[in-house]
Amino acid sequence: MSALDGVRREKDSFFKHDPHSPLAPDQRKAFGGLKYYLENPALRLVTAVTEYEVKQPVAMMTSTGGVQDYLKYGQFTFEVNGEPATLQVYQDPDQGHFFLPFVDATAGETYEAGRYLEIEPQPDGQFLIDFNYAYNPYCAYNPLWSCPIPPKENRLSVRIEAGEKKFEDHA
Repeated sequence: MSALDGVRREKDSFFKHDPHSPLAPDQRKAFGGLKYYLENPALRLVTAVTEYEVKQPVAMMTSTGGVQDYLKYGQFTFEVNGEPATLQVYQDPDQGHFFLPFVDATAGETYEAGRYLEIEPQPDGQFLIDFNYAYNPYCAYNPLWSCPIPPKENRLSVRIEAGEKKFEDHA
């Protein structure tokens, strides 16, 4: 079992059994596990992020009509099946965490409003960006949750065939 498989099993157990799960109690009863793309090593990147000298504040709209504040930290460019793609990286101004919200050409197979990644800086100044860990925000499971909507600049024309697929509610 890979580390990714372990994370996915833990997440399924959390969703099914934990009272803090984003699923409503009736959804948890019928929950049989999330669906994922097979692990794709080509979408596990250790790459430089071009950091912006001035980090502009960004107010991301949320699924419930509010806003959530971030700083536009930088951008990185990569290739998917030979096609170039660029994404903006955001930073939580309070916690300092790096946030990568995106929508790609799998939308429909994946949550239409987009998926998320938390990315980690590496000791050498690069970042680990592993799309195999891309996940749906909690509002994909339950509309009572408020989730940032990926900005237009993070909408890709390429397919990111890695990570979590669309949630099918069978409750």
